[in-house]
Amino acid sequence: MLSSPENQTRYLLAVAGLGGLLYGIDVGIIAGALPYLEASAAQLWKLSSQQLGYVVAAVLLGSVLSSLAAGALAEAIGRKPAMLVAGLLFSASIPLIALADGYVPLLLGRLLQGVSGGLIGVIVPLYLAESLPASVRGRGTALFQLLLTVGLVAAAVIGLVVAQQVEAVAQTSPANLPAVQDAAWRRIFWLSLTPGLLFCAGVLALSESPRWLLARGRREPALAALSRTRRADDAARELALIESESAAPASASGAAAEQGSLLQRRYVLPFLLACLILACNQATGMNSVLAYAVTILGQGGLSGSLANWGDFALKLVNALVTIAAVVLVDRKGRRFLLMLGTGGIVVSLCAAALLFLSLDAGKSDVRPLLAPHVQANALRVDAAALRQLAAGGTYQLEIAYSYGPLTQVRTVRAGDSLDIAPPQQIDGDSVIGAMFRRLHVNPFPDMRQALAAPLRIERALLGQPPGRGTGWMVLACLVAFVASFAIGPGVCVWLALSELMPTRIRSNGMSIALLLNQFVSTVIAAVFLPTVGQHGYAPMFFGWAACTVVYFLAAAFLLPETRGKTLEEIGRYFEGRRQPSGVAANRKSA
Repeated sequence: MLSSPENQTRYLLAVAGLGGLLYGIDVGIIAGALPYLEASAAQLWKLSSQQLGYVVAAVLLGSVLSSLAAGALAEAIGRKPAMLVAGLLFSASIPLIALADGYVPLLLGRLLQGVSGGLIGVIVPLYLAESLPASVRGRGTALFQLLLTVGLVAAAVIGLVVAQQVEAVAQTSPANLPAVQDAAWRRIFWLSLTPGLLFCAGVLALSESPRWLLARGRREPALAALSRTRRADDAARELALIESESAAPASASGAAAEQGSLLQRRYVLPFLLACLILACNQATGMNSVLAYAVTILGQGGLSGSLANWGDFALKLVNALVTIAAVVLVDRKGRRFLLMLGTGGIVVSLCAAALLFLSLDAGKSDVRPLLAPHVQANALRVDAAALRQLAAGGTYQLEIAYSYGPLTQVRTVRAGDSLDIAPPQQIDGDSVIGAMFRRLHVNPFPDMRQALAAPLRIERALLGQPPGRGTGWMVLACLVAFVASFAIGPGVCVWLALSELMPTRIRSNGMSIALLLNQFVSTVIAAVFLPTVGQHGYAPMFFGWAACTVVYFLAAAFLLPETRGKTLEEIGRYFEGRRQPSGVAANRKSA
């Protein structure tokens, strides 16, 4: 029965949790699908590593595009319809991706998926803040983050199951492997459709935000919405409080209105600090590690289903440690957890970078030895010749090459031959890139230039394949990285949004801060494959560690401790005033 306020509150939390689940699937689903998508893209569509990077980053780019508009959309049509739009967009993106027959529909489907994620990331927490009783508001924010991590685990489980099926085919029927790989990544996306449909169905039974209704003069529906999750007297009391607060600005004098200017210190400083925290949150590289976990572990020494098991372990650790963070955040405080988490991130990233440096140190640059094999703008080296280059032992060749703007990264293992041929066709140019080129700005090169470009070997390292022991050490570093992120930044970032942002700017402030958050993540995801292809993983990990040092310093010296403080007390901190002695310090923030 959903008639009691307690059951209605649980239902609201469950639907909001499904929103977090979709957000997690948005980020995590590509990790399990990427190895098979790379194989299909190379064999069927001749996509470059940049284009694959754009496919991975498209979800984050879509989030950038929708995050800024999410607040305005929620204001225009309401929180409930906006959440329904987000769920429908996610559900529509799945068949567009899974049925894609080329680069453009695949990219558009991922963009659509990202748009839904950006809407969910802004509107669901906003709906929770406006609809939940104060006594469970913190639990709602924590549940959104917890279900987000569960979404990552679900995506990893889907990838793991499909990986085992593909591995079985590879052992029994290698000739069918290309077709099975192409079907595998499509099946991974199909399996993520169900949560989207459940979220859409769940949103239909929700009430609209009472504060949004009251702002439009709909007092009776607002009272009914409050009464669904509160006792009758509590709902009436809260409605009166909301009415008194909304009436105050209308009766304010000109001086009071000026005092509330958005350029005041109490608005600007917390807004800038929240933006810094969210930008640094993505600059840790968390989203890229989750998206490329299988690929990273494969390069570290864990191949096949072991890499997928490692990916599953990362997502599971993320969820379990998030539970611990939810328990500790109101006991130990935000600053302590952020400092603990960012410190652990720096150590684990540096350790992983040193491992990959040691792997690269044992490899030889064989570009001069490969040059004589280039004929007719193509490079063909059979397995026997590669074995001679490796002095007859087992080997692994990591090669990055380009035809003009089209770059590819490949790993050739013992027994395989190297066959590089110029592209015969380019599937899809960047529409955005074409628009910028007309303005004489070229952040997205015209990939069609690759058709007439000479072959260029950017990087060719030959050496012993990494052992499984090294792979386990890489996994240990990544587990420590994920656990450090989950215990601090993973939970505290949503609290920073809700606690640092003053009420007057919370809706638009959240949109702008999340826009910056997703922009940073998009840039990192877009440059990840080309960077590691030409320079290896170590520079990327060291770069993330340097950004996390900035995060640690911001948490240690700039971020106020907001545990147990009211929003008014936090506002007084940014106004430069001391807290009044009569304010109870143990009141929980809304």
